[in-house]
Order: sequence, then C-alpha cells, then structure tokens
Amino acid sequence: MVRANLKGVFCTYKHRGTPRERRYWYHRKTKRPLRGEPGSPEFMIDFAEAEKLIVDYHAGRLNSLIRKYTGSDEFAALAASTQSDYRRMLTTVEVEFGDMPMAALEDPRVRRDFLDWREKVSRASGAREADNRLSIVSAMLSWAVERGHLLNNHIKGFRRLYHSNRAEIIWLPEHVDAFMKVAPVELQRALIIALHTGQRQGDILRMPWSAYDGKAVTVRPAKNNRAGRRAAAVRVPCTRALRAMLSKLKRVSPLILATKTGKAFQKRYFARQWEIATKAAGLDAVVVDGGEPTGLHFHDLRGTAITMLSEAGCTPQEIASITGHSLKRIHEILERYLARTRALAEGAIAKFENSPRTKSVNRLQTRAAAKPAKKGKANGK
Repeated sequence: MVRANLKGVFCTYKHRGTPRERRYWYHRKTKRPLRGEPGSPEFMIDFAEAEKLIVDYHAGRLNSLIRKYTGSDEFAALAASTQSDYRRMLTTVEVEFGDMPMAALEDPRVRRDFLDWREKVSRASGAREADNRLSIVSAMLSWAVERGHLLNNHIKGFRRLYHSNRAEIIWLPEHVDAFMKVAPVELQRALIIALHTGQRQGDILRMPWSAYDGKAVTVRPAKNNRAGRRAAAVRVPCTRALRAMLSKLKRVSPLILATKTGKAFQKRYFARQWEIATKAAGLDAVVVDGGEPTGLHFHDLRGTAITMLSEAGCTPQEIASITGHSLKRIHEILERYLARTRALAEGAIAKFENSPRTKSVNRLQTRAAAKPAKKGKANGK
C-alpha cells in the first residue's frame, strides 16, 4: 500500500482499543466519508472528489482568488515570515468575504464594504491591524489586475487609520542600564548584538555560529530576499565589546542566541519574553521630550544603532555598509530613524562656535541702543 500524508482528513474509531477496532476516515471540510485507508486507491479517489467539490464551490468567488494568490510565484518570493503574516490575515478576509463573487469586486461600491469591515476590525484589534489586513487585500487585488483576473482594484489608495512616527524613539543609556538589570541573560545578549550590529530582530535570532569568524559576523538579511534570489551578505565587523561577549558564550546551539534549553527562539515566544523584561525595567511607558508615554520596542534598537553610528561621525555610506541598506535608501532611512538627540545638537553647536566662518557672529553681544539727538540741539538752538 502506498503511504500518504494528506492534510484535511480525520478519522473516527469504533470499538477503539479492542481486537475489533475499526477506523473511519472523513474529509474535514466536506465531511464526506473516505473509503479504505490513506494511500489506497479507493481512498485517493474519494479524497480527490471531495477536493474537487471545494474547488467547484469556490470557483468565481474571492476564495478562489486567495488560493491563486497564495499559490503564485510572487507570493512564494516573499520572506517566510511575511508569507505567514499574509496567510493569517487572508484567513480572516476569507471568513468575512470568502463567498463574495468575483463580479462584485468589479463594482466600485465594494470599496465601502471593505472599509466598513476595516472599521469593525479596528474596534476589535486596533487600527494598525485593520490597516494591515486591508493592505493585504489591496496587494492581492493589484496582483489579480496584473494577471488579468480583475479589471480594477477599487481598494487601492485607501486612507490609513493608523499613523505612527517613532523617529524620535531611541534607547538612551539609562534605558539600556535599566533593561540589563532585570532582563534574562539571553535577552541581554540580543540587546548587545542589536546595538552593535544594527540588524533586524529576525536576522539576529537566526544568526548561526558559522556567521562569526572571530572578527566579524556575516548577515544575509531575510527581509531582502525577493524573486527567489538571496539577499547580498553583509559583513559587520565586531566591536571589542561584542567580541568579548561572543568569545565567552558557550556554543550550546547552532545559533548564537538560544533559550535556556538550547533551542531556537520562536518569534512569538521571544516577543513575549521581551515584553515582560521591558515592563519589569519600566520601559513600557517612557516619556520622550515631554511627549506622550510610549513603550520602547526591540526595533527601536535598530534606530538607536544608526543614531549612534551617526553621532560617532560615520557617513551615510559607512552606516549603509553596516545595516545592509542600499545607498539609494540610506538618506531616507536616516531621516526616519535618526533621532535629533542631545549629542547631535551639542556637536552642531560646537562646530558653530569653532568655525572661522561664524567668528563674527560668535562675538555678538547686546548693548544699549544709542539715544536719538534732541531736535533743538540738532538745529543748533
């Protein structure tokens, strides 16, 4: 008998645990019974017929478009984490609009239906999640237009509800000290690597020991993988502090960062542990420049590293060689991440004071204005 590992089936038992035990297989979505055992000819025939029922039912509906999109080469070229997020959000779209006919997507009024749905999601899960879900739908519809499945994307260009600007949010020395006092050593290592390399969380968590040669770490950013091509590797020379930490670290896992049991950090688990540590350090409600209290995020370490490199006098080209960004993007990224810190301001004033071009301005001091002469004296009277 041919072995088969099929998804979407389940079995029930009769007289389980007895010599007369029997198993009955069913197709999960259609609840149709499947004859025989997985891999047998009759089982595979019944399974194929049940799958065809689903395909026929979804034909001409939004469900079918979601399956075509997630099975496309464009979708496969996305990073694994991006694909996972897209599938999660498209599942919620399918629950709400899965039975919508494709013809309805050509009606301009469908925009109102999706915007109303976004408002409902915003009330339940927040504006950012609502915008992200609608963005995924818009990306899918744009793909459908390019492939000829639709004529128009009536959601394109929608106005976002969520607006965030974290350009001023960086980790100051006192924040780092507070975190290092309460965080588990595994998270302390993650913070040190982030500050000394300026890399993304995902790339840091996946960083293997083979990427470290004793002098530098070589990172291949996963987020930059596109069209099936691997992103160019970035070689980041290690600072003395980073080398000191890595040289003392026991290699209990193929990855540099691992849990206490030597396992790889899962994204959700790491995020939860990081949230617990930042709350314990009092970094979940930090006031920046008299603004509203906000929490410090792991991603803010990337902006902090870029800021520190700039404060150290690094050029945009030098910063790009560390972070892995292209020169075309580096100025935009600096504008977004480079907070106007006190150190930058003090450096600018020091240059102003010591420049020969501003010598005359630096000598300026206030003095009493000359009193105008009286009219009688001016005429010689």
